[in-house]
Amino acid sequence: MLINWHDPDHVYLVCGKTDLRKGIDGLAMVIAENYGLELYDNSLFLFCGSRNDRFKGLLWDGEGFILLYKRFENGHLSWPRHSSEAKELSARQLDWLLKGLNPLPVRRIKAAQPGTFYWNTSV
Repeated sequence: MLINWHDPDHVYLVCGKTDLRKGIDGLAMVIAENYGLELYDNSLFLFCGSRNDRFKGLLWDGEGFILLYKRFENGHLSWPRHSSEAKELSARQLDWLLKGLNPLPVRRIKAAQPGTFYWNTSV
């Protein structure tokens, strides 16, 4: 059976690192306990471990859960590691993720304004 990544009504990217040794029950518990999202609402949940060349997906198909596992042979994902939240992705953002691009906006560091630096001269 082939999975169309765009069939689910909702696609959630679970930011940060997830232990990919977890199976269906473990990943479902991560969603239920940490994010309070509806598991049975035609949603696809995407998880990444410490290696950026593979990820898992959890999908309810109406009869049971499907556990997806994808590994890239040439390249890697740009997975957001800066937070521990689940972000809903649009179809476009999902395409970006699968092409190795960061699907979420990049946080930029604000440029310092002149006169805002304070040097500690008491050494």
